[in-house]
Amino acid sequence: MPRPVSEIFPVWDTLAPDERAYLTQSAVYRTVPKGRILQQGKECVGLFLIESGQLRGFLLSAEGKEVTLFRLLDGDICLFSSSCVVRELQFDVTIESEKETNLWMIPFSAYDRLMKSSLAVANYTTKLMATRFSEVMWVMEQIVFKSIDARLAAFLLEESALEESDGLSITHEKIARHMGTAREVVTRMLKYFSSEGLVRLSRGGIAIVDRKGLENLAKQ
Repeated sequence: MPRPVSEIFPVWDTLAPDERAYLTQSAVYRTVPKGRILQQGKECVGLFLIESGQLRGFLLSAEGKEVTLFRLLDGDICLFSSSCVVRELQFDVTIESEKETNLWMIPFSAYDRLMKSSLAVANYTTKLMATRFSEVMWVMEQIVFKSIDARLAAFLLEESALEESDGLSITHEKIARHMGTAREVVTRMLKYFSSEGLVRLSRGGIAIVDRKGLENLAKQ
């Protein structure tokens, strides 16, 4: 059984009884399989409240190049899927499910109505937007100012934390898409990491051998 919206929506306790009833009636529960695109570009699907699973938001260039902007996990809320509600959002963000994901979707018309009737919802939305933009700006700073080896080390550590394992089943092509770089660059850098004893490479997989070494490299 899915958890009710009341347990996931952060400002539920601030809503009036009629607002709670309206939100409950409007929200739609979905189970999204791994690899499904939930939103592309400036589509306005609605607000996603993630019960369990994992979503990825990324930019997609005209040439098909990707760069991951953020990941969303259990209990997170996806605001970029409601750009028509929060009109300041001008990113053409694509959102996909990296794992099978259970979520509540609040249609944009319903969320817009709640923002207009509830100061708490409006304030929460503003804070959430600021947080998400900070995350995006952090990613952009990494791309512009950090070396590719430091970014790759940080990515491997992040992926290890998400999977709760030092063994990663991920291809060089997928890493390149996350980082917005070429597969050849990733392959060359992973071979260097392997020669330095930081990782062990296998077909379709990477094992972290020296976590401390990667952590030091990621800080550079």
